Amino acid sequence: MAEAQNIGGDVVGESRPPRLRDALRKARIEAADRTGVVVDLRDAEVARLEILNEALDPLFAQIPDSVDLFDRGISQGETPRLWIDVVAHVLMGRDKRVYRFVQDTRYGRILIAESHDVPVIVDAATDYVARRMVEREHALVASPVVVSVPAQERRRGRFWPFALGFLLGVLALFCLALFAGLNSF
Repeated sequence: MAEAQNIGGDVVGESRPPRLRDALRKARIEAADRTGVVVDLRDAEVARLEILNEALDPLFAQIPDSVDLFDRGISQGETPRLWIDVVAHVLMGRDKRVYRFVQDTRYGRILIAESHDVPVIVDAATDYVARRMVEREHALVASPVVVSVPAQERRRGRFWPFALGFLLGVLALFCLALFAGLNSF
């Protein structure tokens, strides 16, 4: 009977050793589920955001080092947030089980994605990162806009209009004096 247990143990050992990372992730999910019901909701939020942060590791590993648009990290303030970049972050919904991926704009906050499932938020973050990288490429490749300045017309001197006006005024006064002189006879 002892031999049967050893044989069974060898077969299990050869199939696939359990990965510690997978076991930790599973334990965190279970702990987050338990703490979601208990009083300590903030720790549950942080635990869930850490799970999402780990799920985003493969995405951020693919981003070239020359691209410095993204600064991912969890801020543990009053409302814990997983920051993707300066304007986009993930926070937990009111029930502390829903991930809300939002972007701050000058017109207010825009909801990009909302779901209970980590893969849905990972897909939304992947799309967001791709869009941001394309925007960056366009900004770097865009040729400078050449503003054509209309050729200025050659400016005439101010002397000739003044001289013409002066001559016309003298001629008008002479004509007025001549006309007044002829009428007085």
